Amino acid sequence: MSIVTLLPFIVLIGAMFLMTRSAKKKQQAAQQMRNEMQAGTGVRTIGGMYATVKEIHEDTVLLEVAPGVHAIYAKNAIGAVLADEEYNRILDGADPIHTDEPVVPDDASSLTGDTVAETGDKADKIDLGKAATPADAEPATEQPAADKGAEDSVKADADAAKEDKKAGGDDAK
Repeated sequence: MSIVTLLPFIVLIGAMFLMTRSAKKKQQAAQQMRNEMQAGTGVRTIGGMYATVKEIHEDTVLLEVAPGVHAIYAKNAIGAVLADEEYNRILDGADPIHTDEPVVPDDASSLTGDTVAETGDKADKIDLGKAATPADAEPATEQPAADKGAEDSVKADADAAKEDKKAGGDDAK
């Protein structure tokens, strides 16, 4: 056989060796992390639950998932052992503010440069484009005479229909 026919097999075997070697390294690192776990450290399970290690046994770990709530997990279920600073940050829900990242405003007012300082009741209300008018105020615009005539004829037709219904006309049934 020539080397040209053996080359694909050699490359395939080499790729398989490299893949299994990297997988073994990851498994060994995870096993070492689980073995170095101590009571009192914070962990994240493979399911995403954060807990504090209370006791460590041969194949299991006793975790405190909430104050006074304990659960037994397999050591293989521990996804990561967290540093105290990171674990406390996650539990407290305090995300550090990154000053190097751009801040996205909640509204466009900061982008336009308009700074209107409203105080009192107007600042708490949302403006929907309608101005508040008193109940006894008259409309501001005067209707043309042609529109008033049309309104009167519509009212007359509605009144006639009501009278016809009361009288028991053909349309009433």
